[in-house]
Amino acid sequence: MTSIIPARTAPPRVRPGSSGTGLARTVAAPLAPRARLLPSLAAVYRAQLSRARVARIPLLFVATFQSVGIMVLMRGVVDGGSEARAVVAGSSVLVVAFVALNLLAQYFGQLRAGGGLDHYATLPVPPAAVVLGAAAAYASFTVPGTVFTAITGSVLFQLPMTHLWVLVAVVPLSGAALAGLGAALGLLAPRPELATLLGQLGMSAALLLGVLPADRLPEPVGWARDLLPSTYGVEALARSFDARPDWGLIAFFLAICAAVGVLSLAVATWAYRRAAVR
Repeated sequence: MTSIIPARTAPPRVRPGSSGTGLARTVAAPLAPRARLLPSLAAVYRAQLSRARVARIPLLFVATFQSVGIMVLMRGVVDGGSEARAVVAGSSVLVVAFVALNLLAQYFGQLRAGGGLDHYATLPVPPAAVVLGAAAAYASFTVPGTVFTAITGSVLFQLPMTHLWVLVAVVPLSGAALAGLGAALGLLAPRPELATLLGQLGMSAALLLGVLPADRLPEPVGWARDLLPSTYGVEALARSFDARPDWGLIAFFLAICAAVGVLSLAVATWAYRRAAVR
């Protein structure tokens, strides 16, 4: 006799019938509910942050040193004005690109190649929690380097630091956009070597298109700059150095950055589901 078990229920438990006929009836025992998104996200975030704290500190130092070195080199070419603001803003966001885009692409590429996705797939954790938790951890890890780079650049180019609190919005929004892109590249790449290459290319694009002033770029290159997720975080931070910032324009750039971040994280979640079932 075949019995049909409903979805997400344990095997039926047989209980003796109350009558004297000796018949038995089955009772389906429900399993524990699936883990919710926010608790799962917090657990993945803490795990990834503790892992990154140990393994990524040397790389964060390299990213910060690289950005400061670029500003020192540009100091001999750029005197001030809008070009100096673009250099400082682009170099600050470059720290986020190095960690959130480049390293996260490598991490998910290695995770996929080494079978690490199978471990996450067996856990009752929503796919969005895995992607969002890892992205948030890598983006949070960039905060010290980004703040240090912005302060150093402000001193080098004699820019006002009154409105550097804008980094409170620029870092998480740019980090979300770049981390989502990095995760998607790592999960969609067929080999980890290709994921590393794509992450390096993305960081190079953030370097060339973010640090150089927009009015110095050829028009076709300017179109490519508009497609880069970190561009709008750079624009928002650069305009915060003005004597009288246009807060409406800054909010507009941050809103675009947030929309791009949501889109890139959604693509990364889809890529995770696609890679996990293969």
